[in-house]
Amino acid sequence: MRSRILAKTLLTTLLALCAGSAAAASFKLEETSIENIHNGIRSGEVTCAGIVDAYLARAKAYNGSCTALITEDGKAAPSVLGALRAGVPLKFAQKTVAIDKHLPDYKNYKGDTPDFGRMEPTKSDPSVYQQYGMVAGIPKAGGINALDTINVRGERSMSCKAECDAAGGALPAHCPKACDDFRKLPDAREQAAALDRQYGRNPDLKAMPLYCVPMSTKAVYDAKDMRSTGGGDAAYATDFAPKDGTLTARMRSAGAIIYAHALNSEYNGGSGDPGGDAKVKRPYIGAAGAREAWGGTTCNPYDTERETGGSSGGSGTSVAANLVVCSICETTGGSCRNPATHNNVVNFVPTKGMISYAGAIGANPYQDRPGILCRSVKDAATVMDAFRDTKTGRYFDAGDAYTALPRNLPYAKSFVEALSPAGSDKPLAGVRIGVIRELYVKHTPSDAGMIDGVNEQLKVLRALGAELVETTDPQVADDPSIPNMAFTMQDAMAEVLPFHMPEVFSWKTKDGKPEFEVPGWDVSSRKYLVAVANHQAPLPKNLNFRRIFGNPPSNEDSVTGYSFAFNMDQYLGLRGDAKIKDWTSLNANAKYFSDAKAASAKNWENKAIDPRTYDTTYTMKRREVMRMAVIKVLEQNKIDVFANATLSTVPAKLGGPSQPNSELRAGFGYGARLGTPEVFVPAGFVSSNYEPEFKLSADGKKYETVAGSKPTQLKNPLPYNIAFWAGPGDEAVILKVASAYEAATHHRRPPPGFGPVAGEP
Repeated sequence: MRSRILAKTLLTTLLALCAGSAAAASFKLEETSIENIHNGIRSGEVTCAGIVDAYLARAKAYNGSCTALITEDGKAAPSVLGALRAGVPLKFAQKTVAIDKHLPDYKNYKGDTPDFGRMEPTKSDPSVYQQYGMVAGIPKAGGINALDTINVRGERSMSCKAECDAAGGALPAHCPKACDDFRKLPDAREQAAALDRQYGRNPDLKAMPLYCVPMSTKAVYDAKDMRSTGGGDAAYATDFAPKDGTLTARMRSAGAIIYAHALNSEYNGGSGDPGGDAKVKRPYIGAAGAREAWGGTTCNPYDTERETGGSSGGSGTSVAANLVVCSICETTGGSCRNPATHNNVVNFVPTKGMISYAGAIGANPYQDRPGILCRSVKDAATVMDAFRDTKTGRYFDAGDAYTALPRNLPYAKSFVEALSPAGSDKPLAGVRIGVIRELYVKHTPSDAGMIDGVNEQLKVLRALGAELVETTDPQVADDPSIPNMAFTMQDAMAEVLPFHMPEVFSWKTKDGKPEFEVPGWDVSSRKYLVAVANHQAPLPKNLNFRRIFGNPPSNEDSVTGYSFAFNMDQYLGLRGDAKIKDWTSLNANAKYFSDAKAASAKNWENKAIDPRTYDTTYTMKRREVMRMAVIKVLEQNKIDVFANATLSTVPAKLGGPSQPNSELRAGFGYGARLGTPEVFVPAGFVSSNYEPEFKLSADGKKYETVAGSKPTQLKNPLPYNIAFWAGPGDEAVILKVASAYEAATHHRRPPPGFGPVAGEP
């Protein structure tokens, strides 16, 4: 009954929108911006409630499941239903993929039984089903499964679902008492209707810069009016948070519609497996993508067979496919930049500590930071401005100690005002851009498309008036048209590493051999360290910008970090749920989508805090030392901004092999590890790829991945971004460069399979 009422309401509103726009015909929901929404409301073409209803209609059309189970025999899956999404239950593919059709030479596989795909009831609500085990992406699926919870009354919480979330009347006796307060909170459409009643066509946009902007947030951010479990299938006593996280609260006060939680790699990816007594009995073979136990897997709107980049995958896909206007992501390594580049959207990540991460599940407090995903640089800057404390005009939040660090940074009074103004043919005149060639290495043939594409985009920057200089790398051909930097990253590293991080020079590979060598020198000796710091001896060729942002090799002195174990316990302690209070009670009341995830969660539960905390100390030291090196390169070369490829390979097929990582391709994670500001902008599309392949190991016990050797034409061109970044507090100049580049190129284009729905304005 409720779904029919919602559908009727949506249809009525959409028809009204269509009629209202027939005369003016200027507001268009697809690819709309914050400014266009505000103009449409002020002109009377649309209402806030109408906009929310239009997005609900898109969710109904495009937020469906997009993966199929990988099974032992290829038999059909049972017909079961998942959670409600915009009034419609989630439906799953019954057709499955047989393992021997998916993996080569499977008849000779001798390893442990794979984690075959299956449909099972969830822990949170046994009437709700979800996919568990191995899955594969469905070609042209028609849905992308981007939003795991939509703020619709009756479906936004499993603790207070259906009649327990009714707006009026007495609370039914079987409902938890907490539902009485919860149901008083308006859902997304009720929020919009309230704004219409209060402001009509005359909202105060200065006080509410995000007025009526439907936003999604990564599922790790707390919301008081929606299920907030970080994507976990965890049966909390109350699955909604006791209060909004800081950014959610600030968006709400800025007039935004807190519309949905975006699907993510559960708990920001869960920080891997720290090792312990829990062992994986059923291996997961193939790329899992951005996946969570509660919401499932999100798929790439440009090719639904493929992953989206993670861990903020749903944030990227929901913005790309026009299911929301913008989304708040989170990054510990590449969790914002990857979904941005794979989904053709803009990503703005400010200096660590600039905006608060309080009220969210983290993976590593020292590296975790929020980011903004939108379809334009201007919208991202607008959201960033809205995060300021309305009373102080600053970003400090007592709930996040890191927000104290940027106190004296020269950040802009308005980030929107920092954008390049329209009308100039040389908006970047006087701007000097550094090209970090260490991030342009073509490790395999698959890297060529994106690397060559970004190289072409450097010409655009020069045409806009920028002056370019570059570093050199032995694996990258020198560009004679771009002058070399007088002082390179390796020069800076040679000066700062010997004294501040001498242990790096003693690293050994897993087979016990020295990782770094220089002929004629003992690189671990004081004599060498002094000489290299004085530029009287060479730095090892393989100790470069890419390598230093990798982790130390495993050895007896290395201690696995405990950050995720600490952070989850801290979050649960602050949340104060009556049932789930710590790791032990979380695992007792949770279900995971794979055997590997269940084992890693158990090992995190049992992870002891080691007082040596080697990895934490190393992470903190690396940031300070490499920030010094980076800023020295900026200063000595009079560089304003760096530019490079964001990633260099296309996303893997879900369930398929991933490109083998080589030397931290494209410098994965350098921004998060430096804590420096970054803006990523759509830069083009690639049309071919060298698809990686599965290969059965010689002993037949596991599948390995090998780089592709044959070029294949992609069914659909796949996007990539260019990265602009600089030192702490340099947001304004980065936005200036990014906005000028965006205005000159317009590489953002909506995915072709997710156009306007019937009646959409």
